[in-house]
Amino acid sequence: MAQKFEPEDGKCLVFVGQDLEATGGLDDYNNGYTDYFDTPAGVTIYTNLSPNNESYGHYNKGLDGIKTKVNWGAGDSWANLYLQDSTYQNTALAIGLSMVNHEKSVAKGKLDYLINDLADWIKATKRPVFLRIGYEFDGWDWNHYNKKHYLKAWQRIHAILKAKQVDNVAFVWQSKGTGSNQKVLEEWYPGDDLVDWCAYSYFGQPDKEMIVFARKHKKPVFISEATPVRQIDNLYFDSDLKKVKLEKTIWKDWFIPFFQTIHENSDVIKAFSYINSDWTSQPMWITNATFNKVDSRIQVSPYVSQKWIEEIKKSKYLNASDGLWNTKIKNRHS
Repeated sequence: MAQKFEPEDGKCLVFVGQDLEATGGLDDYNNGYTDYFDTPAGVTIYTNLSPNNESYGHYNKGLDGIKTKVNWGAGDSWANLYLQDSTYQNTALAIGLSMVNHEKSVAKGKLDYLINDLADWIKATKRPVFLRIGYEFDGWDWNHYNKKHYLKAWQRIHAILKAKQVDNVAFVWQSKGTGSNQKVLEEWYPGDDLVDWCAYSYFGQPDKEMIVFARKHKKPVFISEATPVRQIDNLYFDSDLKKVKLEKTIWKDWFIPFFQTIHENSDVIKAFSYINSDWTSQPMWITNATFNKVDSRIQVSPYVSQKWIEEIKKSKYLNASDGLWNTKIKNRHS
């Protein structure tokens, strides 16, 4: 049975993220991915159920980055800007919904007012929304979720959206992408009836545990965060696409294995989101060993741009087009 918004086997949705400068294609953000390449089938944005959490001078109110512009130290984010621009009229949204420090409050119903607002907003978009609830649930070092409260929070969010008949949402369950075995994944899994897509992050050395898990549970896989981190154990190597001497090496070391993973698992990997950002310029990442040597903007490298175009023009990849979500993608369970 096909899951919500799942393309047929052998097809893969192209998403791009994860801030306005990264995606581009907008009046005030016009040097990003969409200014150089085809408009993607989807864009990745972020919001939260974490009122009062602070990040680089911004104090959350909850659902920040949806109706208003916000910057948490990693570029401007503003979902409504995409909805208002004709460039993205055929583009879906992938929302990273954080609830760090607040999963217990969500589980107990204390933040239902935010969930209801989010449900109404998603419904009003009238386009596919991939909702990544508590993304990277197993990122113990940075999200530190409590398993019991996390699972109950997921159940509550799912129940509210279903009760409000929000039928243009797919529920996406995302791992950090390395280090969690099948036992851990099973323990943190909300359940087949509550999850439409499995997902994971693909950075330095992702494992294939989530692919194994998804096949077992008959779910499609969304590589929902991907950027070229070159890593061997705890050693990180320069991944700056501006540097001409490095572009061929970065393509060989990261992009080729990334696309090979998609090709070899085309029965389950049905979407990916590439993070097209200059990580080195964003305050959140300049002291982070994983990302502080990464400029992943494809357009700054003529060589990688050419290779990217050659790959993405293959018929398996789905970009934005008229009728994409009505005719080419199942927008309901079948």
